[in-house]
Amino acid sequence: MRRLILVLCLALAVVVPARAQDFPSREVRIVCGFAPGGTCDLLSRMLAEHLTPIFGQRVIVENRTGASGMIGADSVAKSPPDGHVVSLATMAMHTILPEMPGVRMPFDVDRDLTPIANVANIYNVLVVRPNAEFRTVAELIAHARANPGRLTYASAGNGSSQHLAAELFKRMAGVDLLHVPYRGGAPAIVDIVAGRTDMMFGNLPEFLGQIRGGGLRPLAFGAPRVSPLFPDLPRIADTLPGFEIRNWFGIAGPGNLPPPIVARWNAALRQVAEDPVFQRRMTENAMEIIVGSTEEFLRTIAEDRRRWGEVIRAANIRAD
Repeated sequence: MRRLILVLCLALAVVVPARAQDFPSREVRIVCGFAPGGTCDLLSRMLAEHLTPIFGQRVIVENRTGASGMIGADSVAKSPPDGHVVSLATMAMHTILPEMPGVRMPFDVDRDLTPIANVANIYNVLVVRPNAEFRTVAELIAHARANPGRLTYASAGNGSSQHLAAELFKRMAGVDLLHVPYRGGAPAIVDIVAGRTDMMFGNLPEFLGQIRGGGLRPLAFGAPRVSPLFPDLPRIADTLPGFEIRNWFGIAGPGNLPPPIVARWNAALRQVAEDPVFQRRMTENAMEIIVGSTEEFLRTIAEDRRRWGEVIRAANIRAD
């Protein structure tokens, strides 16, 4: 009888999720679905560094790249729901890919992942080739209207956030621009610097080096307020009222993550957000801290999925 009771207890320990007071009991992993060196990787590593003393356990970053981040997210979706493995959730994963015709996701993003909290907003900036003849958004729009279909915009690929941002701009400005998709953001930036394409929308951190080195000219910022890094840079909304493009990153765990574990993670992220060192590092890398409640994160996902779904359908965009 004792042996039977022991076996039953061990079985229950496997299937019953960890309680909040038991978490974390070992190393914690943040899965980034993109290669080292990008914004996802940078933010993941900053979070890992600041979460380690809060959790009292080592927090590491695991880069599982491929399929627009789906390989990494899929590995989290298939992990035990005990809070020790989470993903750096991207806006594209939770709002764009579920709405994109032609995308076959290996998991159900709503069922198999548990949103915990948003962490960072990263606003878009519109950059142009260094020798572009237009120096303001108004001049760009006028040039595009006078030369329909002649101006080109680069993106990291069909259906990427850069592609959708430009399609929203086209619709709001009433212009015709030619899309030039690349296999990733790096080659797209190279061709703008070389003058082979005219413009690109993208996350400000991705362009910082080229902007500071003079390889790209920033035309306007896609945020509701000016950038602290470039206070003289105008907003796109100054010319197109209501235009705002942000990309966000959050934390999501496996599906059915117990509410006490969600609350523990959320509290830890809020603590990180209050750290002055973390705040300074985020500002230096053009990222805005937005840690809030899980309910706020869920509302953001729903609103952005609706917004980008409308852009995708209006522009008849399909995945490659």
